[in-house]
Amino acid sequence: MSSPKITADEIRRWKGHRRIAALTAYDYPTARLLDESGIPVILVGDSLGMMVLGYPDTTHVTLEDMEHHVRAVSRARPSGLIVADLPIGTYDSPHAALAHARRLVAAGAAAVKAEGGRAIVDSVRAIVAGGIPYMGHLGMLPQSVLEEGGYKIKGRSEIEHQALLEDARALEKAGAFSMVLELVTPPVAEEITARCSIPTLGIGCRTACDGQILVMHDLAGLFPWFTPRFVTPMASCAAEMRRAFTQWRREVESSPSPPAAQPPSTP
Repeated sequence: MSSPKITADEIRRWKGHRRIAALTAYDYPTARLLDESGIPVILVGDSLGMMVLGYPDTTHVTLEDMEHHVRAVSRARPSGLIVADLPIGTYDSPHAALAHARRLVAAGAAAVKAEGGRAIVDSVRAIVAGGIPYMGHLGMLPQSVLEEGGYKIKGRSEIEHQALLEDARALEKAGAFSMVLELVTPPVAEEITARCSIPTLGIGCRTACDGQILVMHDLAGLFPWFTPRFVTPMASCAAEMRRAFTQWRREVESSPSPPAAQPPSTP
């Protein structure tokens, strides 16, 4: 018998009562493993652009890509809350944001996430008014990597500090049930967490938030070509897979060859 589905309202109520663990999933088997591990929030992130599709960043990910992977994750029927990223260019207006959020929900998501604060608050309000739970995302915004020239820690200056606080208040007021804080300095992340009534999920913020969110491949050591400095892998899946593949290849190559075909005899 499957466990009851975790809802966005339930996650919101965990603020101050329970630490929240969230991981990404992009396919059916991973979603099943996360469910069997009791992970309460499963993010189908546009990080699939790098982790699965081989893109250099998330700016190449399309809504169709997201729908495809959300469907795969939802087929696992996890009890955890499935949150899906709205990819770049899909929430530039309230009308577009709601229409595209509905497509992700139709694919199997229970909530959606987008990047930004006050600049997208009208889109956030439209999504929430449409009955779709919304998770915010502040700090380092991967979809802005080309504009900013890289992935940079946020909150170091007083201007960034105040902007993050105002963005967090705006998302909370617009109806977000939680928010991701990515690469925000721990003191600022801690202040946002203390001032907001909704849970914060940190990535690269140490333990300053109500919970943590990570890319599953980073935690499992499944993307060995790059690991963020703030992640300590808890497994070495890539190394174990490489060992198994190599051993199998060697066994195949060293196995006896079948007898050579004999030419047909002539009468």
